[in-house]
Amino acid sequence: MRIPAPLLETYVAEIFKGAGCPDDESDRIAFYLVRANLAGHDSHGVIRVPRYLSWMEIGSVKAGVQPNVVSEGPTHAVVDGCFGFGQSIGPFCADIGIAKAEEHGLSIVAIRNSGHLGRIGDWPERAADAGIASLHFVNTSGLGLLVAPYGSPDRRFSTNPFAAGVPIPGEEPLILDFATSVVAEGKVLVAHQGGKPLPDGALISADGEFSTNPELIYGVGTAANPNDMRGGGGAIRAMGEHKGSGLAFLCEVLAGALTGSGCATPEQSNLANGMLSFYFRPDLLGSENEFAAEMERYLAFFRTARPLDGTDRVMIPGEPENRSRADRLANGIPLTDTTWESICSAGDNYGVRAPALVSEAIAS
Repeated sequence: MRIPAPLLETYVAEIFKGAGCPDDESDRIAFYLVRANLAGHDSHGVIRVPRYLSWMEIGSVKAGVQPNVVSEGPTHAVVDGCFGFGQSIGPFCADIGIAKAEEHGLSIVAIRNSGHLGRIGDWPERAADAGIASLHFVNTSGLGLLVAPYGSPDRRFSTNPFAAGVPIPGEEPLILDFATSVVAEGKVLVAHQGGKPLPDGALISADGEFSTNPELIYGVGTAANPNDMRGGGGAIRAMGEHKGSGLAFLCEVLAGALTGSGCATPEQSNLANGMLSFYFRPDLLGSENEFAAEMERYLAFFRTARPLDGTDRVMIPGEPENRSRADRLANGIPLTDTTWESICSAGDNYGVRAPALVSEAIAS
């Protein structure tokens, strides 16, 4: 089925309000989850509603939390998210970094102990909209221990995203956002719920065999085990063999150890995101006109690259998300029946009825 984005966003916001989140935070959570779906990153979209609610119920993430600025100077800030929702901590910290970069040319912001920060590409997009370039390194301590390093079947990393954004005069901003694993954990969840299947070799069993079976991560689901306990004995593989494994390790160091959020740790029930972000004004490094002219020249050259058979066109980072956003705003957000039913069940738990979809949802 395809569900109109405004209807889905309103419904998700009402569920979080029913669960006890403040109205403004509920609206932010819904906005960023639906925004991830619009960008084509269903792994970080509304599929996460039941999981977020279960975390809130057991106290792993806390509603209505005010972030604590631990230390601050003209060009830096260290912020403790106090296990609040990442959809509140993320924009709060991004705006600190943007404001400092606007005034001083550059800034560094360290986040520790945030709830799940969602699609990390949201934060370089927010900065680029303000004319600021940025780099973001992320890790997850505790519950996020899911990824095997190169040469091992054992979990030693989280999916450790990296993201970057650069505003380009006269163009959509360049936005790069990826997990340092072959796939993000949420994409394993999407596959498990009947969505897009995993690429070959995305997972590895405890015996070292490559696989695409999501039960290697979640175990076999039952009513008592809702596939959120990471009960399988396998792992997600690091992307790019030793290169991706090295980048994942760097994310543990920068986003975990340096921020004070902590590196991946076994036998922890809480999920805490750490993020180290660098913000800077492009004009700090030279003429804005020279930068615009060089980007215009290079993009024209890049776009002459011949696509391989079966490839529509060679795209710059951020272009697939822009295409998805245009399609899904026009035609609705596709959800599997399993995902929709899990959201509706979560809503029922808080007395929030699902919207009627007879005239608004389009069967796929």
